[in-house]
Amino acid sequence: MAHIFLYGSAGAGKSTIGENLARSLNLPFVDSDRVIESIVGISIPELTEKRGMETVRDFETKAMRKIIDEQAKKSVVALGGGALLREENRSLVEKNGRVILLSATYETLFQRLQEDVNKRPLLAGDLKTKLASYLEGRAEHYASFPLKIQVDNKNIEQIVHETKIALGRHHLSSMGEYDVIVGDILESANLLANLQEQAPALHNSIIVTDENIAKLHAETIKKLNTKIVVVPAGEEHKNLETVNYLWKSFLENGLDRKSTVIALGGGVIGDMTGFAASTYMRGIDWVALPTTLLSMVDASLGGKTGFDLPEGKNLIGAFHPPKLVLADVNFLKTLPERELISGMAEVVKHGIISDPELFDLCKNGLSWVKNNLEAIVKRAMAVKIKVIEQDPYEKNMRATLNLGHTVGHAVELVSKFDLRHGEAIAIGMAVEAKYSAQIGLTSQNIVEAIESTLKKLNLPTEIPAGFSKEEIIKAMRVDKKKNAKSIRFALPVEIGKVELIDVDDLENIL
Repeated sequence: MAHIFLYGSAGAGKSTIGENLARSLNLPFVDSDRVIESIVGISIPELTEKRGMETVRDFETKAMRKIIDEQAKKSVVALGGGALLREENRSLVEKNGRVILLSATYETLFQRLQEDVNKRPLLAGDLKTKLASYLEGRAEHYASFPLKIQVDNKNIEQIVHETKIALGRHHLSSMGEYDVIVGDILESANLLANLQEQAPALHNSIIVTDENIAKLHAETIKKLNTKIVVVPAGEEHKNLETVNYLWKSFLENGLDRKSTVIALGGGVIGDMTGFAASTYMRGIDWVALPTTLLSMVDASLGGKTGFDLPEGKNLIGAFHPPKLVLADVNFLKTLPERELISGMAEVVKHGIISDPELFDLCKNGLSWVKNNLEAIVKRAMAVKIKVIEQDPYEKNMRATLNLGHTVGHAVELVSKFDLRHGEAIAIGMAVEAKYSAQIGLTSQNIVEAIESTLKKLNLPTEIPAGFSKEEIIKAMRVDKKKNAKSIRFALPVEIGKVELIDVDDLENIL
């Protein structure tokens, strides 16, 4: 909820990357050099030549103040390569936004600057000598910025993607326009004002949460200064009875077609609240404030809402994306360990689907994960966002997100929800990986890597003794992912790649 400042050496690509990042995040783009030139009426090289670098620094300060004061909407701002050498300037931007340093090697910068038609006063003359001296003089300064993106040997799309992960910020547009932001909520003095900044249409709002969250986060709820509806906690209450209670509560509290519902809780709360919002008065806005790891990295994203029937999970639902997803990893500090571990199953799944680096992070085990939750949430979110933006209505690629879920949902149902969702999905991934190896789609090494990683996170990999194979198969057949002749599975091929396979012989899966 602040400006994004791109900083780094001449030739790092701040303007090009900034324009593309701004477009991807649906934010305005500002080039601080152009603002300076609009103030003084001449180009930066001319200003440097006529009045010296200190004068340029003075105008950089004026330009930054102008940008911060006059930009009604937070923006992506490209800064000059030395704009933050002056402490006053650095303090100004760090107070009003986040700085991303775009870093590149000498070789990359030399090649780019050789081909650059723009005049660079500080690099005039022998480029090799000047560039080496320029980088040496600023090495310590550039190294002092904590958020860095290495741009060498990457295209613009890759750099923008990595920058959004580092920021924990995305803008989705394939199924309605909304932002996904990883940021501080619990620390906010005025949570409702922050929400209204991102969702200006927030009007006559009401919070839906469960009994556990209502007790644990009473102070946060007070900051919203709005009405609240509390429902029982747990998957067993994700049913029509609870949804009906939500509809009646909306009506009793005077919600109209311009109202906004705020879902504060895990996946169950998000799914039910989103569905209730999608159907109340033919659809009203809702905002997701996920409080569990599973909901942050999976359930809150993509617009799928719904509730369970006795015969299976999520058999009734609708696509109805939120107007904003705001995730604060501080909520995870109060999450019971079993719930945190459960959420890690979806993180592992995302790594297997398309992010080997995320999978490698999961290999570090539970203790490491607990100390690096923000990094885990940001990377895992990015995987799902990339998939759902390409296939919002699950016609093709989005079905890869079902890895582990066909078996997992069935096992979860047969357990009568004694197993947490993530625990069941972990079992499903292990079982489906073994089947993938059985049919020659993947190797035994991949199966072992998946099982080993799940075990390091204290997740189960075997169907519990006593579970009926027949009941599991029956549950799979009524799962929402079935088609007329077979059931489509997302099966691992390698870490970072899965393949969709139609399976008829379900008996061979287990």
